[in-house]
This record gives sequence, C-alpha cells and structure tokens, in this order.
Amino acid sequence: MPSALHERTVMPPDDLSSLSRFASGLAEPIGPGKARLIGPDGSELELPEELYGLLRDVVRALSQGVAISIAPRNTMLTTQEAADLLNISRPTLIRLLNEEQIPHTMRGRHRRVMLRDVIDYQDRMRAERRRTLDEMTADAEDMDLYTITKTPGDLG
Repeated sequence: MPSALHERTVMPPDDLSSLSRFASGLAEPIGPGKARLIGPDGSELELPEELYGLLRDVVRALSQGVAISIAPRNTMLTTQEAADLLNISRPTLIRLLNEEQIPHTMRGRHRRVMLRDVIDYQDRMRAERRRTLDEMTADAEDMDLYTITKTPGDLG
C-alpha cells in the first residue's frame, strides 16, 4: 500500500552558488533524447517531460533563493480548496461558479471543481489582466502621459 503524501517545504540553501551553477546547466531537452535520473546505486529511470520541466523549475526557484512547497492536490476540489487556490473568498468563488465562469459539478448539495478548470480560469484571468495593462500602457503613451508627469518638487 503506498504511503500517504504529505506537504513539504524546501528552503533554499544558504550558499546558492553551486545550485545556481546546476540550474544554469539545466536546459531544454535537445533533440529526441529523454532526461534520465540516475540513482546512487547506478539505476536509471527515464523522466517524463513534465517531471523534467518541474524539476528544472524547482532548481531554478531554489537557486534564486525562493522556497518551494510541494503538496498533493486532489484533482477534484471543494469550493473552499478552489477559493484558497485562487486566493479569493468562498462567496466570490460561488458567484463565479453560478456565473458559469468556472465549470463545476454537484455531489448532492455540494459543489466540486476540477483542479484543471481552476487553473484554466487562473490563466485566463492573468492573460486578461496582462492584456488590460498593455492597453492602458498604450493609451498612456498615445496621450503622452509619461512626459507630462510632474516631478515631486512640482507637486503642491
């Protein structure tokens, strides 16, 4: 029987130099080859691309001094878990579900949300915010707002 998965947080090392060198050595796989993990006993395992990408991201973050938390996630979330993941209140999430912005299913009287649907919504919102900020920046440039900004001495 497999052991239970638990949340784990890994802090970056005090000396980032060796990890930084390792991170710079990790690159996108070139050609048809697969990444392999070699164990201390010499055994080799082929790594799926998704796992290799995840390991590369973890090493990159740790080499920049960022702690990493790994936690198992059910693919089906409660409304509270989904709200926590999006960093919004549960009532706000319920409103999004009722407005059909995020698909959900009902299990009796309880709503359940697929993790991939929450992540899709999160990605859509990031893209929309980026697009809006780009439009605001273009509008400000068109109206020459960057050159007419007052300096702190001009305020008052």
